[in-house]
Amino acid sequence: MLVQKTFNRRVQNVVLSAFFGTALSLGLSQGSADAASPFHAFVYRDKGDLLATGSLQPESYARSEKAGVSKKSSSLKQAATAKVNWVGFDDSLFARAKRENKFVLLDLEAVWCHWCHVMDRETYTDPEVVKLINERYIAVKVDQDARPDLSHKYEDYGWPATIIFNADGKEIVKRSGYIRAERMRSLLAAIIKDPTPEEKEPPRVTYNRKGALSDKLKKELIEKHVNGYDSVYGAWGHFHKFLDWDSVEYAMETGLAGDKEAEARARKTLDGQLNLLDPVWGGVYQYSTDGDWKHPHFEKIMQMQAENMRIYSLGYRLYKDERYLKAASEIARYLNQFLSSPDGAFYTSQDADLIQGKHSAGFFELDDAARRARGIPKIDKHSYARENGWAITGFVALYAASGEKKYLDRALAATVWVEKNRALEGGKSGGFSHDARDAAGPYLGDTLAMGRAYLALYGVTGDRVWLDKARAAADFIQKHFIAGAAEGDAGYVTADLSSSKIATPVRLPDENARLSRFANLLYHCSGNSQYKAMAERAMRFIATAEIARKRKILVAGPLLADLELSRDPLHVTVVGKKGDAAAEALFKAAIAGPAVYSRIEFYDRAEGVLPNSDVEYPDLGKAAVFSCGDGICSAPVYEASQVKRFFEPRDKNKDM
Repeated sequence: MLVQKTFNRRVQNVVLSAFFGTALSLGLSQGSADAASPFHAFVYRDKGDLLATGSLQPESYARSEKAGVSKKSSSLKQAATAKVNWVGFDDSLFARAKRENKFVLLDLEAVWCHWCHVMDRETYTDPEVVKLINERYIAVKVDQDARPDLSHKYEDYGWPATIIFNADGKEIVKRSGYIRAERMRSLLAAIIKDPTPEEKEPPRVTYNRKGALSDKLKKELIEKHVNGYDSVYGAWGHFHKFLDWDSVEYAMETGLAGDKEAEARARKTLDGQLNLLDPVWGGVYQYSTDGDWKHPHFEKIMQMQAENMRIYSLGYRLYKDERYLKAASEIARYLNQFLSSPDGAFYTSQDADLIQGKHSAGFFELDDAARRARGIPKIDKHSYARENGWAITGFVALYAASGEKKYLDRALAATVWVEKNRALEGGKSGGFSHDARDAAGPYLGDTLAMGRAYLALYGVTGDRVWLDKARAAADFIQKHFIAGAAEGDAGYVTADLSSSKIATPVRLPDENARLSRFANLLYHCSGNSQYKAMAERAMRFIATAEIARKRKILVAGPLLADLELSRDPLHVTVVGKKGDAAAEALFKAAIAGPAVYSRIEFYDRAEGVLPNSDVEYPDLGKAAVFSCGDGICSAPVYEASQVKRFFEPRDKNKDM
């Protein structure tokens, strides 16, 4: 999100009153942003006036948004019931815009977004705004969850995000958050008078060629990660409190390596996030404002639910704190009760508002019966492959931590649904659509989320069919989303490059970090070096200094990807027959072990050699567990209670 240089001078004592981010824009420097997810919205309150950051412009800004503003005439008052003529987004809009000599206004909103509802109710019903739009603009309204290509392209500006194009598809202005009616009237009139684009073309970037962070850049990112931590309340950043999963996971990983301060950061954040659990329905609220954990905003969005479930499950495995396991279970309860379809799929989100555009804090203070008597906030019942992949991975993590098969069964039910309803070409291609019918795409996020889900399923079952499906997903990604020579030959784009000429797909740092980690672990599990190359290609993009330095605090994604690419995962293998009680008990103990980056395998000789047969295991006549790494294998273990020794630091483990 662009925060103008005059912001601090012009707005004093501002209270940030509404924002969502699964990874938020925090610690902003002038003119820069730290956006890490397509789910966020900044809105500021100052003396009762709501302002979007994108509406605050420098004093010297060339475009006078006061131009063309007139008082409302009696005819406008009579037109108070007029409505904006909204249409959907596609490339043909711009041919129409040329024919009709109009601009294109894109309102990119979120179904769950409070300030999107307010803007619909107050700004887009203003008679003069309606008149200006209908006469000189083609108005386009898009649900950002439904269009990942647009969502990702403009994620730094929403939600809501307002993007205005000329008839050639070139962006004129981009505005973030709620825009009050009088500001919108000024903006629309100013563009009609002077449609000169605000921004110049960005400078060309030369991308990293090594597929790793330089020592200098790594040190810089580590300093940002450590310095951005709030030592008083926990979490990263000092105004918004939420669990940024990459930051917590990196702190967990470095904590396991002996950094006690990092472990303390992870645990304090996990403890703080417990305040955002809904005590009645389960699930986690999006974030808290005011620098503490006591001012929640109440949206419940799938990525936040799924990643919190995964991280709390991992936290329980590492620290054996029962509160963390309960938190993960409460999120699962919420997803099963509120965001599950009758046929096994997961829905997308639940609104913060019972009545759209009106805050519902009092509602969430009620018990279950009182809430239901008033009604249930709207649920977005779209079932996207991406959101289902996130949820599947979360449920798999909870199964690994708890050992309760009901969580694995729920993950499998969703997997069956996605394969039946979202697999492209009947599953032959390895890729996935987003929705039943997509206006563009395919999108990287859907196939990446399902690839990660498949690899997670392989990790907790040892069933090679899931590994094969993860490989097919990776192959589809390589075919459709690779950024070629024209894009600097580094990283992967968020949508197929042929999906839209106007909404040209971009590369996202977070998506490339997740892809790098997925492809790298897939390489270790499969032994296929092409996946290592994929991981390094994604890393070349996020290891480029100009890309990595855009972040001010939330920098753990590149650090995690770089750390994992630099070493082998903890490798634990159960050797025995599947279905044998002793072997199954050993495997269950192994998948519950305290590790962030691990390769857990189940070797049943009846299935043939392991996909990555880099170790030859002896036949001992009974089930056993081995841990191998750095050219050394442990002595076998035969009891589930002894498996934990493989997860201890090597200098403490005399058997390694």
